[in-house]
Amino acid sequence: MLVDKKILTGGLVLLVVGFALTATFNSVIPVGREGMTDDEIAAFLIEEQENQDYTTLAGAMIGIGFLLILISFGARKKKKGGAKKTQKKPAN
Repeated sequence: MLVDKKILTGGLVLLVVGFALTATFNSVIPVGREGMTDDEIAAFLIEEQENQDYTTLAGAMIGIGFLLILISFGARKKKKGGAKKTQKKPAN
């Protein structure tokens, strides 16, 4: 089976990094509390949105990594010599 190893390793790296970031961002979810002031509520909402955006970015990295892995199984390496040219001799 033909596999392009460079694309495969790039896809695996993106997949692993994406899963690691997703786990990290899900473990540090900002938590609100009762009796917060308006400024604290605004800061909490911003932190919550940033966390959600970073999680979405990590999900996109996982998706791109998975696509690269799939592409690596169908990619074919180029031949180094290219097509050979043949010349026909003119008929005498």
